[in-house]
Amino acid sequence: MPDGVLINGKGPYRHNKSLVPDGIDYETINVHPGKTYRIRVHNVGVSTSLNFRIQNHNLLLVETEGSYTVQQNYTNLDIHVGQSYSFLVMMDQNASSDYFIVASARFVNESLWRRVTGVAILHYTNSKGKASGPLPDPPNDLYDKTFSMNQARSIRWNVSAGAARPNPQGSFRYGSINVTQVYLLKNKPPVVINGKRRTTLNGISHSPSTTPIRLADQFDEEGVYTFDFPTRPLDGQPRIASSVINGTYRGFMEIIFQNNDTMVQSYHLDGYAFFVVGMDFGEWTENSRGTYNKWDGVARCTTQVFPGAWTAVLVSLDNVGVWNVRAENLDTWYLGQETYMRVVNPEQTNKTELAPPDNVLYCGRLESKQTPQTVHHQASSASFVYSADKIFTSLMMLLTIAAVFP
Repeated sequence: MPDGVLINGKGPYRHNKSLVPDGIDYETINVHPGKTYRIRVHNVGVSTSLNFRIQNHNLLLVETEGSYTVQQNYTNLDIHVGQSYSFLVMMDQNASSDYFIVASARFVNESLWRRVTGVAILHYTNSKGKASGPLPDPPNDLYDKTFSMNQARSIRWNVSAGAARPNPQGSFRYGSINVTQVYLLKNKPPVVINGKRRTTLNGISHSPSTTPIRLADQFDEEGVYTFDFPTRPLDGQPRIASSVINGTYRGFMEIIFQNNDTMVQSYHLDGYAFFVVGMDFGEWTENSRGTYNKWDGVARCTTQVFPGAWTAVLVSLDNVGVWNVRAENLDTWYLGQETYMRVVNPEQTNKTELAPPDNVLYCGRLESKQTPQTVHHQASSASFVYSADKIFTSLMMLLTIAAVFP
C-alpha cells in the first residue's frame, strides 16, 4: 500500500486529523464564481485506479487522450493508470465554503486505504470558510465492477466535433474497414519461469533485446528478435522470449485484451490511438463481435481491462516504427507483460520513416558503432544521495487548469 495519493505533486488537505498529519503542503485551485473551467486530470500512478470527484460539482466530460467525447455530466469518474480526461466544471455554488477535490483508490478495502486518499481544495475567490464535513462518497462496489464498466462504456466519441480538423472525427468510419489481423492477448497471474517470478502475454514473458529492434533491421542483424508472437494464447508452458508482433503497414488490426488476473489492468499502445469498441465480463469469443460499437467508440491510447473480463480495440496501422504494447501497472510491465509491434513500409522509396538521428545510441551487437556523445549535463554524486527513511511511496494524479470561459 502506498503512503498517499499526490495531486499536482502535493499531499492531502487535512480533512481528518486522525488520518492526515499536520504540516503537509496541499494543492489549492483558485476559481471565480460563475466561470467555467477546463480541468484536465491524469492518473500518472504506477498501479492503482483512482476515482476523481469534486464536492457538489458536476464534471462535464469533453475530451480524453486527444479525442473529443460526447459531452456528459458525471459526479465522479474512474481514471485508470495512464489515462487522462478533460472536464468542463461550472463554478455554480454559493461559495459558503471551499470544496474538496478528491482522488481515491478504487477496488480496494476502503477502511484500510482511507489514509491514502488524495485531497485538494477548490477555493472560490468569495469563499466564506474552509471546506468541512465528510469527503464526497466514492462508488461502493469493491466486489462488483459493473458500475465502473458501464461508466467506461458510456464514454463515446463525438463524431460531429472536428476543431482544427477539416472534417469531423466521425468522417473516419472505422466500423466499415475490413480487419486484416487479429490478436487475442491474454494475461494471467504471475508465474515462475526458470526460477523467477514473471508475467506473460499469451504465455510469453518479454525479454528486451540488447540491440534496438529497428537498428537491428537497419544493419541486418538477425536473431535479435523473432516474429513468432502468437495470435492466440499458447497452450504449453510459459517462456521468456524477445518475440514481437509483425504488423502489416496500412493494415487494420483487432486486438482483444483478455484479463484473467484478479486486478484491473491498463494497456497502452505507443504511437497510436485505437478505437475501444467493446468490453464485457467473461471469456471473449467470436460471437462477442456482435456487441462491438462500430460507430462512436472512443479513440484513445490507454484502455482498462477489468479482472475476468475483456476489452476489444481496433487500430489502423498507419504509423511506421516499432511500438510498445504494455501493461501500465509497473510491476507487471517490469516482469514481462508487454510486447512490441513492428510496422514497416515495404516500399523501396520509404518516405514514412525518418532516418536515425546523428546522436543515436548504439548498444548490444552494434556497440562498436557508437561514437562519443556530447555531455550536456553532468550531475554531482550528491544529487543521487537520499535517506532511506525519507522515501515516500505514492500514487500520483496531475490536475491542471487549462482554460477559463465566461
